[in-house]
Amino acid sequence: MKAYVVEHAQGAFRAVDLPCPVPGPDQVLVRVHASGVNPLDTKIRAGKAAHARQPLPAVLGLDVAGEVVDVGSGVSAFRRGEAVYGMVGGVGGVQGTLAEYVAVNAALLAAKPKSLSMRQAAALPLVTITAWEGIVDRAKVRSGQKVLVHAGAGGVGHIAVQLAKSLGADVFATVSLDKSAIAKSFGATAIDYLALTPEQYVDLHTGGEGFDVVYDTVGGATIDASFATVKRYTGHVVSCLGWSTHSLAPLSFRGATYSGVFSLLPLLTGLHQAHHGHILRDAAALVDAGQLKPLVNDRRFPPAEIASAHALVESGTIGKVVVEFQGI
Repeated sequence: MKAYVVEHAQGAFRAVDLPCPVPGPDQVLVRVHASGVNPLDTKIRAGKAAHARQPLPAVLGLDVAGEVVDVGSGVSAFRRGEAVYGMVGGVGGVQGTLAEYVAVNAALLAAKPKSLSMRQAAALPLVTITAWEGIVDRAKVRSGQKVLVHAGAGGVGHIAVQLAKSLGADVFATVSLDKSAIAKSFGATAIDYLALTPEQYVDLHTGGEGFDVVYDTVGGATIDASFATVKRYTGHVVSCLGWSTHSLAPLSFRGATYSGVFSLLPLLTGLHQAHHGHILRDAAALVDAGQLKPLVNDRRFPPAEIASAHALVESGTIGKVVVEFQGI
């Protein structure tokens, strides 16, 4: 098969011929139709993601949408010819999705949403799993709550907004003014974080009480802003980028709680992988019910332009960038 290898940090993508993987027990072989490009993929390539534990040289790429072409022993959930999607590799020493084929632990996969193309489906896995673990698993958002999503037009953010809306929450999203229309299109009240201080938008939208749930997808100072904007006693802050050093005093003084999301953990440890498959199965149902949709960048990239796709992600684009192995 043709695969695209990065040999060292900041290295070029080199097209190579590799043996086609053979699915082992509980695995399926997927013919890659599309591979989503995440900011994490660019960090791994740059050698700046030690937490992903992906030694180079390697075939990168976390997200995939494609077709099952072979099944290993013990697999009953999928059959040959079935369209699937998932976050399946590219970390922990496992082959990624920038290749014509990838062998995948079947537990990580779900049937592709019927209403989406392969390209659209490949835009969903990492951001959907990360948003779901925060909104559904950790915060347990419910109807009637006020939920604030930081960077609500971003990759994880626009999915978190839609998940919270699907659960009946009243959703708000911090965005820059030029992205406010995106947040509104997904059902959120847009908050221009450059024009209003946290105290001002808490007063404006919650009467000074604070938000029931705050999901930080930015990290750094935004975590501190989250601690200052959550509701007293019952409020909960979630972050998928909680790596910095922060004082917990503002959160403690509000009697609120915090939890973190690290969606790579099942890939790195092999534990609880089936939960990712279950998330994507339930997400597919929301997609097909019209309650969840990916924001995909307009530009289209064949495998020969993977480097350009990475460069676009690094520049801070709007919408998920996808590399298409079939159909472009």
